[in-house]
Amino acid sequence: MPAPTHTRSHRPVADGVEIRLPWWAVALPAVAFAALLLMILSPGQAQAATTDPALGQLIERTFRLLFR
Repeated sequence: MPAPTHTRSHRPVADGVEIRLPWWAVALPAVAFAALLLMILSPGQAQAATTDPALGQLIERTFRLLFR
């Protein structure tokens, strides 16, 4: 018995199909890429925080309350 063969229907590609993107679909990734590239190229301008961040204080207080 021969193996069954699957026939696939090939639909013809429509000529002149136009795909349009909104302006922000191109602009937002480009702006994000540029911002990340600037951060990578100028790491010398980064400064350490001088005070404890609020999240760190919150976690510290939570641990103190939980492990009394």
